[in-house]
Amino acid sequence: MTAKTYLEPQTTVPVYDECDVLVVGGGAAGHSAAVAAARAGCKNVILMERYGYCGGDVTGGYVLLIPSLSFHEKTYVRGIQEEWFTRLAKIPGAVMGPSVDLAGSLDPLLVKYWGPFGGATRIKPERVCHGFMLDPTQLKIEMDVMLNELSDSIRVMYHSWGVKPIMEGNVCKGVICESKEGRLAVLAKVVIDATGDADLCRLSGAPTSSAIDDDCRCSSTALVYRIGGFSNRAYSQWRATHPDEAKALAAGLTKIHGFRNGIIAGPTDDVSWVNNWQPKRDCSKIKDQTATEMGTRLKLREVLDYYKTACPEIFKDAFLYDVAPQLGTRGSHRIVGEHVISANDWAFPKEHEDCIAWHCTVDTLNDNAPIEIPYRAILPQKVENILAPGRHISADAVAIDNVNLIPQCVGTGQAAGVAAAVIVADGSSAHTVDIAKVQDILAGEQDVPLPRNIHTDSSYTECLVAHEYGLYTEPAKKARENKDATKTYRHWTLSAGSGDPNKAH
Repeated sequence: MTAKTYLEPQTTVPVYDECDVLVVGGGAAGHSAAVAAARAGCKNVILMERYGYCGGDVTGGYVLLIPSLSFHEKTYVRGIQEEWFTRLAKIPGAVMGPSVDLAGSLDPLLVKYWGPFGGATRIKPERVCHGFMLDPTQLKIEMDVMLNELSDSIRVMYHSWGVKPIMEGNVCKGVICESKEGRLAVLAKVVIDATGDADLCRLSGAPTSSAIDDDCRCSSTALVYRIGGFSNRAYSQWRATHPDEAKALAAGLTKIHGFRNGIIAGPTDDVSWVNNWQPKRDCSKIKDQTATEMGTRLKLREVLDYYKTACPEIFKDAFLYDVAPQLGTRGSHRIVGEHVISANDWAFPKEHEDCIAWHCTVDTLNDNAPIEIPYRAILPQKVENILAPGRHISADAVAIDNVNLIPQCVGTGQAAGVAAAVIVADGSSAHTVDIAKVQDILAGEQDVPLPRNIHTDSSYTECLVAHEYGLYTEPAKKARENKDATKTYRHWTLSAGSGDPNKAH
């Protein structure tokens, strides 16, 4: 970037539309927010998305794994996230994973079968965990179906990129977007920033942070691609019986690409996706975005040839199926909210009276037990009537690694949508919303289990108590001895992050 500047002439921006709730970003968080707001009774919702489809990192970035939805026998992550599973299960080849009734099973055959599809835990003894792999195209379609079912309440603006909040003092009144029709304004009573990089919050005057631990998952980008023409189960068996050759294959691929990558099972056996971790790249920087995209694609033909020559018994008929249409994003800017989540939130079982989601954390620190995510973690400081669910929620440089996966995006998005609907109905604000009413709608009407809520069966809490909130692990014991989990958690990240690609997202 040069030091030169350009003074943009003042212009008049036409108001394209007005609404009660404006959701900017149609990813896992934004789509869930729009659907939840409409289901909570808001009849004037606009969903604004820069691409021509919803799903974001899932459908566009090919993050096909939806992991860790249960703890022992109880599924804590339900709501719209579980609805993805039940809807896609009716479509052949759209989803693969263990059903909720299998959660907690110690049957070694079930653990082995479902493990590649996000359906196994890591703490010994391993048990089945509810999670699934999905087909991105089928989810794109189903997300449109869900929006269309609520067409009396939701208007969709695809190919519209929200670029700037409209602020009156510290109150957000809407958003300016860029489109093929030019620059347009949409006015709203509540704005939900679901951009993933806190794009609107950064420009609103709300404090944000871009600090991310360079050794954590969030400091990397990806461009995911898929390979067809071979059996993933045959490949898994080959890896188990040829460990030295498998290590050599992985090393050869890393040398070609220049970064770690790994084949991961998809919902069907004949097409697998290749996730990758391109270190110390910022998904909000033009240079890093470009290098990720071009650098990956320029090596793909060489990579495919290597698969075929290095392991012909598995890959002789393999072919490049497709490349994700979107950059794989993990972390960049995020809000500094009224509560900042840290590793202490799950090393010590914290209770939050404004809890809006119970989410597992893909973590050996507490054996994958759910933690409470408070409303304050999606509530930016110093500005009013903006909510910020999704992968940019308020968490420190280490903790963000475990609270910005797809399930947390869906869960915080659903909560934000309900909160926005309550704000509009009551004439309150983001900071004065009746959080008890929000919780009752989530737990009582939208199938979201919440602790200490009369609509949630007490067996959920009893399961956590019976299993010590997962805090029987050695890392958890050490974290509590040190009174601060961050150092312990970071050590685990460094030791485990370079392991099985099925367990690093």
